[in-house]
Amino acid sequence: MNHEIPGEPVPDQASAQAPVRFDTKIAVLLRDDLETWQRLNVTSFLVSGIGPMVPEVIGDPYEDADGTAYLPMFRQPVLVFEGTKEVLKTAHARVLARALPRAVFTSDLFATGNDRDNRAAVRAVATGELDLVGLAVYGPRNGVDKVVKGARMHP
Repeated sequence: MNHEIPGEPVPDQASAQAPVRFDTKIAVLLRDDLETWQRLNVTSFLVSGIGPMVPEVIGDPYEDADGTAYLPMFRQPVLVFEGTKEVLKTAHARVLARALPRAVFTSDLFATGNDRDNRAAVRAVATGELDLVGLAVYGPRNGVDKVVKGARMHP
């Protein structure tokens, strides 16, 4: 019987020093024609949506040797991929079909300057017509792998 907790590291019986592997994955898929500043901006916005909706991915707060406190962060790595507009569209269809937690960033959001206008820009476009430039997804490793299939790791 498997008693693993989603998001918890998968124990490695061979060695306590082995790399930690999680049974879940956080992935960001970016369109490959974005400028550098856009890639960073889109990635930041996309991952900000995962933590509040999937709180188990957030670790404990940090503290340095002097006792200065820092905010908690994800407990696991965020893998960043890139792909063409078509790869992103396919990934979007896959993530919807699998009903995995996801966040989207459309090209329209580059022209807005606040959360209200961002949400209105997405709401104004039908699902199949969204001009996606980024997608974040969280879920079981194999499910996320299937969503980003065809994309390549971001350089």
